[in-house]
Amino acid sequence: MTTHPFLDLAPLTAARFASIEDRVARLLSTEQDVVIMQGEALLPLEGAIRGTAGPGTTALNIVTGPYGQTFGDWLRDCGATVVDLAVPFHAAVTAAQVREAFAAHPEIDFVSLVHAEAATGNTNPVAEIGEAVREHGALFYLDAVASVGAEPVLPDAWGVDLCVIGAQKAMGGPAGVSAVSVSERAWARMAANPGAPRRSYLSLLDWKERWIDGGRRTLPHAPAQLEMLALEACVERIEAVGVDTVIARHTAAAAATRAGALALGGGFEPYVYEARDAAPVATTLRTPSGVVASELVASALAVDPALPLAAGGGALAKEMIRVNHYGADATREAVLGSLVALGAALADRGLTVDIDGCRRAVANSS
Repeated sequence: MTTHPFLDLAPLTAARFASIEDRVARLLSTEQDVVIMQGEALLPLEGAIRGTAGPGTTALNIVTGPYGQTFGDWLRDCGATVVDLAVPFHAAVTAAQVREAFAAHPEIDFVSLVHAEAATGNTNPVAEIGEAVREHGALFYLDAVASVGAEPVLPDAWGVDLCVIGAQKAMGGPAGVSAVSVSERAWARMAANPGAPRRSYLSLLDWKERWIDGGRRTLPHAPAQLEMLALEACVERIEAVGVDTVIARHTAAAAATRAGALALGGGFEPYVYEARDAAPVATTLRTPSGVVASELVASALAVDPALPLAAGGGALAKEMIRVNHYGADATREAVLGSLVALGAALADRGLTVDIDGCRRAVANSS
């Protein structure tokens, strides 16, 4: 048989697995238990909800994009009573709105929130919302998959009980493994929940009982070795330069995209109205009237398929373009290449654009 370095690795030890979990915990500045799950982030996202929610749960589900809608579906499927707090996808939720929901529904004991919605380009003020959730006493579940590495993610400081991350966006790592930090309150909620998954790939309790409570000496099943090594390399790379440096690159790329798009003209507008509500991981743009976003993206990608561009999903494919300036693409060069290609596609459709002005705006943004 032909050998290959990816196929002839020694088995990943439990000690190595635990050390990677410890490095992820340091990345999040958390003292909570961190479990690395062997699948894409949807695995812990769903597992955490099904582990802690049930027929006795009243959940405040904050909807600022498509993932918030998905969480509401899972909560209802668990039998929870769900109060949806939906805000326009071009904005962010506020702590005041969360407090109003608590006042109207004092029985709320679970809050679900997406930190940054890469699909819509908005980000939510988790620190302020976390303060409101702590005052109310509810369990706080956070999807930080898109935000980690692009902006601070601090579950302990923010009072987050379940914080799910993935490495495939701003961290610039693999998609096949993900992690969740779990507070003591969350473990207790799961242990008391008769509907929490057990002996299941979705089960966080299985990881606690078979892995954490056993001193992390014996893995519950064979790990996804290549993905775990890729995650370790990803965290090492972040540690080498510092997470603040990685965050700064994403912040600069987002500012350059917003400034460059406005200078480009042609009818482009930021999809998220206020810069303070815009996510550093990706910038969404609204296309001019009469221009179909998916067609414009297709024209740009025909020139350079490597550009980090995508049209919005579903109905948003007609009006929204996403510049995915995360990971290796969190650079002014990637941003400029994307905007220049979009500008050329607009010019081909007879719209007036200012490519030189766009170049200057990207170069001078801060």
